[in-house]
Amino acid sequence: MTGVAELSGTDRVVVVGAGLAGAQCALGLRRGGWQGRIALVGEEPHAPYDRPPLSKDVLLGKSDATTLDIDFPHLGVELLTGRRATGLTPGVLHTDAGDLPYGSLVIATGATPRALPGAERAHLLHTLDDALALRGLLRPGLRLVLVGAGWIGAEVATAAREAGCEVTVVEAGPAPVPGALPGEVGAAMAGWYAGAGVDLRCGVGVAAVEPGAVLLADGSHLPADEVVVGIGARPATDWLAGSGVELDATGAVVVDERLRTNLPGVFAAGDCVSYPSARSGARLAVQHWDHALQSGEAAAAAVLGVDAPYDPVPYFWSEQFGRMVQYAGRHAEGDELLWRGSPQDATWAVLWLRDGVPSALLAVDRPRDLTQGRRLIERGTALDPARAADPAVALKSAVAG
Repeated sequence: MTGVAELSGTDRVVVVGAGLAGAQCALGLRRGGWQGRIALVGEEPHAPYDRPPLSKDVLLGKSDATTLDIDFPHLGVELLTGRRATGLTPGVLHTDAGDLPYGSLVIATGATPRALPGAERAHLLHTLDDALALRGLLRPGLRLVLVGAGWIGAEVATAAREAGCEVTVVEAGPAPVPGALPGEVGAAMAGWYAGAGVDLRCGVGVAAVEPGAVLLADGSHLPADEVVVGIGARPATDWLAGSGVELDATGAVVVDERLRTNLPGVFAAGDCVSYPSARSGARLAVQHWDHALQSGEAAAAAVLGVDAPYDPVPYFWSEQFGRMVQYAGRHAEGDELLWRGSPQDATWAVLWLRDGVPSALLAVDRPRDLTQGRRLIERGTALDPARAADPAVALKSAVAG
């Protein structure tokens, strides 16, 4: 670095993490009237891009890039790609390409996929380069084993079957999407795998990934030309060790309702944060596109001093096996579960009620349910359970009393 200007960063906002949250934060700062310098630091060599299409259009060869439509040079944002954050001290972000002084810092380094111990031969799907590399392997007759029947596993299985691969999905839990959904709801999705010609093995873990095979915990072997692991992600915050930034037990950055960390002038957004939700009555860690989008904008507002708590209704979607699956809100143990329709129907939904008020909704090819349910969750509107369970009744018409 050269020049006197580099000696002081008091007029510069540094956003570390050039994913959707970081990009939206930089954009929000300019839209909000920030006149000072902005540096957007990204570890990958690519300009900021969208991740949801990686397991869909990119894997299927329909797209080679998903670059965000943001003109950073026009906005006066200094885009520093291929630069990895290595540490943080007051007023200075340390990277592998030198130090960056800052007046305000936004941490948006996202999450990193969990690897399977002893599975060095397996592929992960997180970056554009991951998706392009995996796409080059998919071919008719390829024996592909996917570890994990979560959202990403289902999406990769969908693309792999479309490419003609022989696909087996191994899930240690009793049904697809364990942890995120109750077993009875996840079990309703199991038939989708068989319908797509995918061999789903639930209730068994992976013991080892061997050359040409996957050894399961029950001692059986699955022939495998390639293996993809999709067993969740953890906050990418190892670089904050010793910085003083408070992290929770999972490694997520602990922020308040304004996305402020415990350090002055340091904020956080996106997949790496844990924030308090008055709506849910708990701290939430959300690793989905909509949260990255909204929290990036909210972090920019917080830097600019806007006094607005961050507490949206969480939302995500997944396209799998020819279905659009959407979820809004956050259910908890003890919430009343209502089925709107049957899993054997072409379309159905699940609604969770807490003291009569909807806390979450899962919709399968029922976009109107999702739209109306999301609005009811946001408003905290009580519903009549009997009418809410009738798929022929619009949710907005099931309001109690």
